[in-house]
Amino acid sequence: MRQINNIFKKEFRTYFVSPIAYIVISIFLLVTGWFFFMTFFLYNQADLRNFFILLPIIFSFVVPAVTMRLFSEELNIGSYEILLTLPVTFRDVILGKFLASVAFLAVMLSPTLAYPITISFLGELDWGPVAGGYIGAIMLGAAFSSIGLFASSLTRNQIVAFIIGMALCFALTLVDKMLFFLPQSMLGFFEYLGADFHFQNISKGIIDSRDILYFLSISFLGLYGAHLVMEGKN
Repeated sequence: MRQINNIFKKEFRTYFVSPIAYIVISIFLLVTGWFFFMTFFLYNQADLRNFFILLPIIFSFVVPAVTMRLFSEELNIGSYEILLTLPVTFRDVILGKFLASVAFLAVMLSPTLAYPITISFLGELDWGPVAGGYIGAIMLGAAFSSIGLFASSLTRNQIVAFIIGMALCFALTLVDKMLFFLPQSMLGFFEYLGADFHFQNISKGIIDSRDILYFLSISFLGLYGAHLVMEGKN
């Protein structure tokens, strides 16, 4: 655990050294803020429904941008080989980087707590779906972070890692929106594959073990895939 913690601290600090982190946070807050205030003022809706509806699509772009450098940068400059000379395992490196990206996403989400607080002062707000939405957002961010980490392990090029990660996250977000192409017998299976389907369940304040298991499974598969790829590069 100590090695995981050391890598976590190193990667988390690195996020705030790079200007990319601040650019990503700024873009995220501008986009989510625009959708929130448009709903709040133009449609006079005192809720966060639109914010949570759009969050999986926004995360499909934002999370790969956060994770694209985690392995690609080290593979490109050769620092990954130096890292492996230290008393760390592949698991330590992957988990440390993964936890750092999830923590960064939590920091990125924290300013959006101003949205429900604002609504609570101006009208009645059901805090159950709000709490569920933020719990779901962390789970969704963790799942997409593992996918982004896997994409970053595949290539030395950060832009290529971003495109691969974005494509995979976007596919998981939209798979349950394409069900009209499929026969009736396959609808249930492909609906279960959709990240948005599970996130929207949790964002309604419904904590179902199937939704939690889904996000844990995606996170495990992404991290295990990254482990296999990096082990093969050694």
